[in-house]
Amino acid sequence: MVLTSKDKQEIIEKFKIHEKDTGSSKVQIALLTKRINDLTGHFKAHPKDHHSRRGLLKMVGQRRRFLSYLKKKDAAQYTVLIQELGLRK
Repeated sequence: MVLTSKDKQEIIEKFKIHEKDTGSSKVQIALLTKRINDLTGHFKAHPKDHHSRRGLLKMVGQRRRFLSYLKKKDAAQYTVLIQELGLRK
């Protein structure tokens, strides 16, 4: 389940901070969350796909590091982003 360029652009437009923003932590967290949610659905149909599960765990760890950075940098943006994405923390 690869993100299409259209999906990616929609996510970037929603979470960008300024006009040319494509790599801020908010955007990267949102993109990772979309990929994680897609892979979670994949594992319901393919429970023995352990190779992809490793990639999923790496993405979850990456997102966790981005979230801890954002929380340390700006706690208000962190709480807003958590609510928008529906993450539990």
